[in-house]
Amino acid sequence: MIAVVDYGMGNLRSVQKGFEKVGHQATVTGDPDQVARAEKVVLPGVGAFEDAMAELRRRHLVEPVLAAIDSGKPFLGICLGLQLLFDKSYEHGEHEGLGVLAGEVVRFELPPEYSVPHMGWNQLSIARRAPILEGLREGTYVYFVHSYYVVPRDPHVVATTTDYHEPFCSMVWRDNLFATQFHPEKSQADGLRMLKHFAELG
Repeated sequence: MIAVVDYGMGNLRSVQKGFEKVGHQATVTGDPDQVARAEKVVLPGVGAFEDAMAELRRRHLVEPVLAAIDSGKPFLGICLGLQLLFDKSYEHGEHEGLGVLAGEVVRFELPPEYSVPHMGWNQLSIARRAPILEGLREGTYVYFVHSYYVVPRDPHVVATTTDYHEPFCSMVWRDNLFATQFHPEKSQADGLRMLKHFAELG
């Protein structure tokens, strides 16, 4: 079973439908026991970092999420679900994250001709070809909506970068852990291909 973690933030149904389109069932659940039993776990999300962490704690979902990553199960973070994996975020103050990956989440500081949030289609530059990127070409377009981005302390976890005035980390990969700043479920055929690759990981 693929568990899509429901902590009250994010368009969970669009992620679930993305998996369904590529022939795989995914269950949206906020039940910690169901997340713990899942074979694969997806942590999506949109909204504020502080609120998301508060909801994960309130719903007792931090422990099963961390356990899933530690156990070696395939794990996918999407958008805010990527940012939450890091040590801290500076969104509206300083807030502690899950601490799975060393680094921080910072706001775009850009010339006035660049809009924030960074919204719409942009390209991937592949630094390390993670298994879920199999078959995708350099320069693939994917869909973004975000005002903050991750700055990993270890450059070796960066799988893709994207240029928005300057390059930023748009995907990380470490062992069984994959996480994207972009939305695969909104990125048409190439995004759905990533979801299919994730669903079919051994």
